[in-house]
Amino acid sequence: MTLSPAARFLLVLAVLTAAALLLPFVANRGLVFLAGVVAINVVLGMAFNLLFSTAGLLSFGQATFSATGAYAVALLLLRLPDIPFLLALALAAAAGALAAVVIGFVALRRTEGVYFAVLTLAFAELVHVVIAKTSFFGRNDGLTGIPRPRLGPIDLAQGQAYYVFVIVVTALLIACLWWVTHSRLGRSFRAVRLDPMRAAFLGIDVRRRQLEAFAISGACAATAGGLMGPLTSIVSPDLAHWGESTKPILFTLLGGAGHFWGPLVGAVVFSAVEYGTRSLAGASDLITGGLLLAVVLAIPGGLLGLAALLVARLRPNRAGNQPSPPAIPVASTAEGAAR
Repeated sequence: MTLSPAARFLLVLAVLTAAALLLPFVANRGLVFLAGVVAINVVLGMAFNLLFSTAGLLSFGQATFSATGAYAVALLLLRLPDIPFLLALALAAAAGALAAVVIGFVALRRTEGVYFAVLTLAFAELVHVVIAKTSFFGRNDGLTGIPRPRLGPIDLAQGQAYYVFVIVVTALLIACLWWVTHSRLGRSFRAVRLDPMRAAFLGIDVRRRQLEAFAISGACAATAGGLMGPLTSIVSPDLAHWGESTKPILFTLLGGAGHFWGPLVGAVVFSAVEYGTRSLAGASDLITGGLLLAVVLAIPGGLLGLAALLVARLRPNRAGNQPSPPAIPVASTAEGAAR
């Protein structure tokens, strides 16, 4: 029995979600907190992967959207404590989509390729400076004391309730990104990436499709960023720093660009290496960067690309072990044809 792609995706997502939900029963609070951060990073990586691998856009400004969502939720929870948390997340997603539309409208009209990437980086640094210099956003100190809200009768501040909420929301965001990637809209994104001129000839509005991909990616990144504030109780200008924009790129390249689950593998491996080298003062960044450089140079397809290559090489060997059918003599074949 062969499962459809949608059934396989739902099965994998259900297994991963169940494993994440069972983690608090077998791990300490520190690892559970780290797992919540990793889940958010997975969504950030997949949102970038939608742009990069599906729509063909390289953005160095993803931190702009996650920081927009983080600050939007933080300000709403601090200024309007009675606001429903789901409404706050929806407003954060809208803010991220709006920021993506504004930046994309300017960048896509004027530049493309590497110039587009540089322009998104410039916008990201502009947002970072504005946040760091504005007292409304707490300047360099950021916003602290962000509470974990209530979800109707459920107090998310109790126990691991907020961690469970983070896992459920990130699973829903992953499902939304998978649906977009495999929908008719996603196919049009891929057509634009493969050949913009031919896509335009077929009637696809290239700029509009690129702007839609940018907006969807920005909304998902902002929603994931909005989950970060109540988890850590603080948001700071560092969230908008250009270094944060490189992380989704590293997750995607490490796990495998072009593979939907690549950013998840990359985020998990990256976090594991970072966690394992945390006690090495001054060497953590060097070891992590060296490992990533080695993987990217040695395995351009990422870890999932390497796994797919190994599976492809093993399959012919399995087929070769099976007995081959008896050869038909050439003479007999010729005689039969003559008759």
